[in-house]
Amino acid sequence: MKSPDILRDFERASPELVQQAGAFQAAILADVAGRRGALHGRIAALRPNMKVVGTALTVDVRPGDNLMIHAAMMLAQPGDVLVIDGKADQTAALMGTIMMTACQKLGIAGVVVDGAVRDSLEIEDMGFPVFSVGTNPNGPTKLVPGRIGHPVSVGGVVVRSGDLVLGDADGVVVVERKKLASLLPLADKKVKDEAARIAAIQQGDTTAKWLDAALRAAGVLQAGEQL
Repeated sequence: MKSPDILRDFERASPELVQQAGAFQAAILADVAGRRGALHGRIAALRPNMKVVGTALTVDVRPGDNLMIHAAMMLAQPGDVLVIDGKADQTAALMGTIMMTACQKLGIAGVVVDGAVRDSLEIEDMGFPVFSVGTNPNGPTKLVPGRIGHPVSVGGVVVRSGDLVLGDADGVVVVERKKLASLLPLADKKVKDEAARIAAIQQGDTTAKWLDAALRAAGVLQAGEQL
């Protein structure tokens, strides 16, 4: 049997876990996830002060066509992040002020699109978080079918509806829903460990104690040799 193009039912990361995750930087979550889940750097915040956290609602579109994005907006729940596989196309914007205003009114947490947007200054004034490949003044078509709710590849990362999405000035990281609860304590510990290390550096302890061993393992230093 053919799989439906629109999957409406999927489990989302719990609001409690999403709220906890929102306290962390994207870099922290990427590190504790094994340096996996970070989208390609081409997908960046429209403005550096934008931050988004929420659950993914995935959308697969043909380059330059936003028909399925309109449909996804109607299916989204408050707190969802539209994660759109636009095939990294920059020849036409997939969304602009009108759609972003509707997203904000619907309670959608933000938009992550592997493609272009437009009306960037107006979106900045709205305070609505948008992460994209860039901008283009061309408008999209609304003609071509696509899929909603299915796994997509966005910025080189497989994203499934219900996964956690967090984006900030460094970029966007996606954490698998089933792994989120186990990673949050590790993220908390990493924040504390990094704060302690920064405090030590500020007190003059600038030596990277792991460096000699790493250089020996890489064959740069011989056994027993020090930098």
